[in-house]
Amino acid sequence: MNARTPGDVGVAANVAAKVSSSASSDVVPQAPSATLSVAELRQHFKSGKQALLDDFASAKASVSAAARLMRLLAKHVDGTLQALWTQSGIAAAAPEAALVAVGGYGRGELFPHSDVDVLLLLPDALPDGVTPDQPGPLKHAIEAFITACWDIGLEIGSSVRSVKECLDEAAGDVTIQTALLEFRWLAGARPLVKRFDQAFCAAMDKRAFMRAKTLEMRQRHTKYEETPYALEPNIKESPGGLRDLQVLIWIARGAGLGKTWPQLAAKGLITPFEARQLQRNEGVLKSIRCQLHLAARRREDRLVFDLQTSVAERFGYESTRSLRASEKLMRRYYWAAKAVTQLNQITLLNLEEQINGTVGNELRPVDERFLERSGMLEIATDDLYEREPHAILETFLIYQQTPGIKGLSAKTLRALYNARGLMNSAFRRDPANRAMFMRILEEPQGQTHAFRLMNQTSVLGRYLWVFRRIVGQMQHDLFHVYTVDQHILMVLRNIRRFFIPEHTHEYPFCSQLAAQFDRPSALYVAALFHDIAKGRGGDHSDLGAAEARRFCRAHGLPKADAALVVFLVEHHLTMSRVAQKEDLSDPEVIQHFAQRVKDERTLTALYLLTVADIRGTGPKVWNAWKGKLLEDLYRLTLRALGGAKLNMAAEIEARKQEARQELALKAQLPGTEDALWKTLDLSYFARHDAPDLAWHARALWRHVESTVPVVHARPSPVGEGLQVLVYAKDLQDLFARICGYFDGAGFNILDAKVHTTRTGYALDTFQVIAPELDLHHRDLTALVESKLGQALVAQGPLPEPRKGRLSRRVKSFPFTPRIALRPDERAQRWLLSVSATDRAGLLYAIARVLARHGINLQLAKVSTLGERVEDTFLLDGAALQQNRTQLQIETELLDALSVQ
Repeated sequence: MNARTPGDVGVAANVAAKVSSSASSDVVPQAPSATLSVAELRQHFKSGKQALLDDFASAKASVSAAARLMRLLAKHVDGTLQALWTQSGIAAAAPEAALVAVGGYGRGELFPHSDVDVLLLLPDALPDGVTPDQPGPLKHAIEAFITACWDIGLEIGSSVRSVKECLDEAAGDVTIQTALLEFRWLAGARPLVKRFDQAFCAAMDKRAFMRAKTLEMRQRHTKYEETPYALEPNIKESPGGLRDLQVLIWIARGAGLGKTWPQLAAKGLITPFEARQLQRNEGVLKSIRCQLHLAARRREDRLVFDLQTSVAERFGYESTRSLRASEKLMRRYYWAAKAVTQLNQITLLNLEEQINGTVGNELRPVDERFLERSGMLEIATDDLYEREPHAILETFLIYQQTPGIKGLSAKTLRALYNARGLMNSAFRRDPANRAMFMRILEEPQGQTHAFRLMNQTSVLGRYLWVFRRIVGQMQHDLFHVYTVDQHILMVLRNIRRFFIPEHTHEYPFCSQLAAQFDRPSALYVAALFHDIAKGRGGDHSDLGAAEARRFCRAHGLPKADAALVVFLVEHHLTMSRVAQKEDLSDPEVIQHFAQRVKDERTLTALYLLTVADIRGTGPKVWNAWKGKLLEDLYRLTLRALGGAKLNMAAEIEARKQEARQELALKAQLPGTEDALWKTLDLSYFARHDAPDLAWHARALWRHVESTVPVVHARPSPVGEGLQVLVYAKDLQDLFARICGYFDGAGFNILDAKVHTTRTGYALDTFQVIAPELDLHHRDLTALVESKLGQALVAQGPLPEPRKGRLSRRVKSFPFTPRIALRPDERAQRWLLSVSATDRAGLLYAIARVLARHGINLQLAKVSTLGERVEDTFLLDGAALQQNRTQLQIETELLDALSVQ
């Protein structure tokens, strides 16, 4: 390498000045001279690139600015590589060799921090004694070239191959074949590049290539959960991303059908309008990706939470009272990704027909307006929707009704895409269209696929204008993992599955109730509207109920169904709140809830919607314990609605008798339970079901007066995790010590029932899961019984809660902790409600505060919603009667809940 001399510094400064002066104009930084040293080239390249990035950052974010930056970056790299090629001596060692740009760089565009892929192309026959692998001038020249590239700051991906080697490698690896498809000459012998082009085109199997790229795309879509609406989408790889557009160009290019959107339009594969839409949305995605690279200061293709606000601000978005700047950016991205998804389907189907020669396949009439070709629904004439707008919605009814139809043809998708302007206010008010929409809802099958397809083709948002407002709407509540429209369609899918016999095994009780429900369509409407008013500010349940009422009136729903739909939308969060936050052993809680729902039909509908809604928020939110709480609330309320007032004494006696029977089945002697039960009051029996009563009695009958803590654990009878029983002399900090053990051992507490016997013993039952521990139930049981017992006899102060790492999502969308401490309806106990960001040690931190002030905890309901917790505690203690102490407790709790 050339050493840097003092004189070089002046040259480099001059180069930098020239670059800086040209950066504000649409001129590529001057191509470097081949006589510059490596140090000078490094300075030239670094200064030139930085000037281009600075110019881009200072300009208003736009599609044209991004396109210009990518073009100029590629040209800047071109000039640098050409200078290095000249210096390398490769041309002298192998005069027929050439330097070729491949991959994304081969397209003549570079994102700010993308790799630079190049191919050093060699002829099949080199001069005698010359080889790139053996020591000699050629090998040394190639090594010098690649080393120099890295020395000046070019992150290149390089390969050295002959023409034959390129063809052999491409035949065995579609990724290499794809990279070579977009080659571009940079330096060296043009005739060799031309021969390579001819040989490569001759070797291309267009059908095999299309099949490989299509399968590759489907696999990629599966990896990204088949949706463009991920909350942290990969702009390049996610469905609806840049890669989907590149696949179309690759397939067309491989088949000789064109290299640009206008060329595809000229071949009749897309319309000129579609070509403009593809260019426009591709520009939006490229612009966002450029700004993302700039914000991250590195190659980053995921629009992660940490960077969304920064990128949004680069586009000039500002937060308002109802929408964050990042939400505005994401909505723009989702709309572009949705359009790309639609246009990708249309173009890909046309390419497949053209390449496979299936354009002339036999058409089977479905009716006078629709045909079926190769399993795809096709309109009979191109102008069908213009002549008969009613056929737009009829398309999806036919899709539901016709066996063997697996999708819409390119012709139909194109017609729907072009018919968006027809779906105006008059279209929405048309009685025939309203009737058709209700027929789609009332069909015995196919709602899930029909409504997803309606959303993908923008028909759903055009017909239900209120739905259009939540397409691509993000939810920053730390537990929804889908956009609002995708969540709604997921809830619709979940309800629909309750009515499908093949899915009975998933939620048998829900399927049993659904089989007896008279009007499924009312539930489908409620699902569509339950979150329809998200993002407006105000209570989305009340606003959504008003929208549902208007829909029901406009679509002529029977009075009873309309009332049910409005009630479900207005109260779709109520059942979940009661089940997870209130004491279900309290008859007044059940009676109050029964008075609200009024009848069995409404109760059943609300239960089905609640289960479907919780399951539709994300894969980590639903668990078996939540299912049990909801089912318990349903059964208790059903009894209350039947007129059977809860007779607590009779209920407890029935539970005791059932527990005795279970003890007998476990070969326990009669009276086993007496020693424990005579120390317990009614509240214990009210809060535990018969199996738990039997388990407690069997575990403790010989330990009622034990001087050491007794710990028993078993696999949870309601699903994953363990049920843990703790029996010990009651101490002020006992509950905190138990929580401290579970915190330190990596367990999450789902539920805690805390009781104190008449003889001063604590009898506590916990539902816990251990997501971080990969152990068998038997090993977990032994671990808990041993280690928790040891922790309870340990002396000394309570240890500090462990500090777990916060997720990026929590850091980006912090949730302000809230607490509410109020007396219950009888003013005998206190209810503490906590809303906070979930983190390791949270429950333990709360327990430590309560222990410090001598607060007794009787019941804990722990509800984890993704990365947010909604916990409820039933408390008593003298400290709560004093206002000053109560304020101090609330302050300490807020400090404990803080994630700082």
